[in-house]
Amino acid sequence: MENFNFHVATDIRFGKDRLSELPEVINTFGKNVLLVYGGGSIKQNGLYDKVRHALQAATVVELAGVEPNPRIETVTKGAALCREHHIDVILAVGGGSVIDCSKAIAGGAYVEGDLWENLVLKRQYNGPAIPIVTILTLAATGSEMNRGGVISNMQTQQKLGMGGKNLLPKVSFLDPTNTFTVNAYQTAAGSADIFSHLMENYFNATPGTDVQDGVAEGLMKTVIHHLPIALKEPENYDARANLMWASTLALNGLTGSGKTGTWSCHAMEHELSAFYDITHGIGLAILTPRWMAHILNETTVPKFARFAKEVWGIQEENPEQAARKGIQALYDFFLENGVPMTLPEVGIDTEKDFDQMAQQAIAHSTISKAAFVPLQKEDVIQIYQASQTPSTFI
Repeated sequence: MENFNFHVATDIRFGKDRLSELPEVINTFGKNVLLVYGGGSIKQNGLYDKVRHALQAATVVELAGVEPNPRIETVTKGAALCREHHIDVILAVGGGSVIDCSKAIAGGAYVEGDLWENLVLKRQYNGPAIPIVTILTLAATGSEMNRGGVISNMQTQQKLGMGGKNLLPKVSFLDPTNTFTVNAYQTAAGSADIFSHLMENYFNATPGTDVQDGVAEGLMKTVIHHLPIALKEPENYDARANLMWASTLALNGLTGSGKTGTWSCHAMEHELSAFYDITHGIGLAILTPRWMAHILNETTVPKFARFAKEVWGIQEENPEQAARKGIQALYDFFLENGVPMTLPEVGIDTEKDFDQMAQQAIAHSTISKAAFVPLQKEDVIQIYQASQTPSTFI
């Protein structure tokens, strides 16, 4: 295990009926609020009205319509609103896309010029930021308790992660009842995203990280147990609560601290989303088992065999067979819970962009140097190609 700092100061308000605390929280930062939300689902489920009632003593400016893969144009619009209205605090009501967008807005309000060039492409932002409060509506990204975000530029076909120490939300309200109306597809996609965050940290070459790996295994088993329940019973509070808390813990540094190494599947998936605007969690679910099979070798097989045993309960003496059964179990789990598991199912039925996508995945990350198993351009292309048809790994 390597040296690390772990200081995640987000004030988590977990549980039902906590919005009565929102006025006091907002007053801590000021009266001028930028309310950021997505496509309108919070109006349909009544959350919007509850939030506006709680904010009746504040001056509220709204930024609606944040995209599932938030665009730089929306970030630019939000930053301009912050400057124009002297915003004191940003209230992000939604899932990871809304929160990611809000993070970029929070920093972008202090950045001059083109925000793609001067904020996102810098990747690391250490300047001042407007305080962020979140009300989470989707268990997926963990953005409610971390410093990072992902922003898209559809003109340049780029989707890039950025972050900074001052972009960590100050307070996050996590009410599982706000996820009751999330449909089955997005529930499954969100759970695939949670799983991927755990796996990207889990499959790492840093030795001696039993604490982090054990926590990750426990959280993966939590998702395996509770996703089918949430799909069958959308208003099952405990299922929704466990998925929500697993989402937060999967990417707040708990399972990744003390390790170094680039995430592979996210780098590849960001190109799928940048080129085809697909749902992030679905792209991760499609790619991950193919990536696992592609990098399975004598060096990696022990970790994959542990994954099979500890996460899926597979009892197999032959390490390679155990590893393959674990990969198959992950693939089948996604498939059985309604996740499309081939690229043509999400509208990517051609290889024409694979070369450029693979080239950008390498260029925008360090997966060719610092990953669990380094990947070159041809490796990425082969993983994309393997994702075109249904797969068997045993």
